Amino acid sequence: MNISDVAKQTGLTAKTIRFYEDKGIITAPSRASNGYRRYSQNNINELQLIRRSRLVGFTLDECRDLLDFSRDPQRRSADVKAKAEQKLTDIDDKIAELIEMKATLEALTKQCPGNDSAQCPIIEGLCKHSE
Repeated sequence: MNISDVAKQTGLTAKTIRFYEDKGIITAPSRASNGYRRYSQNNINELQLIRRSRLVGFTLDECRDLLDFSRDPQRRSADVKAKAEQKLTDIDDKIAELIEMKATLEALTKQCPGNDSAQCPIIEGLCKHSE
């Protein structure tokens, strides 16, 4: 299968697929006699795992770890679960941080009259040093 077909099937761009190959994240595809890449079902499976993993928040390095797990017939599901649970903790931490950011911005926005005055509680609040 050529790269444009793989791109359509996986929802990734050809540029992204080449990037993953260049970084050694996916198994290198074979080459046809004309030098073109020939992608196998294994390559497609790896790319789909990366794409779906990225959609749920895994970093590229974490995707590499997940691919390593997927390639290892001796893997332990407990190890994969631990990685997923760590990602859930990271997401919960990020959500808490975003909620705090939102609350701060809402408070500053409520203080601002939004008129023609140069005085702006939003700017003043953002310029304050946190204590």
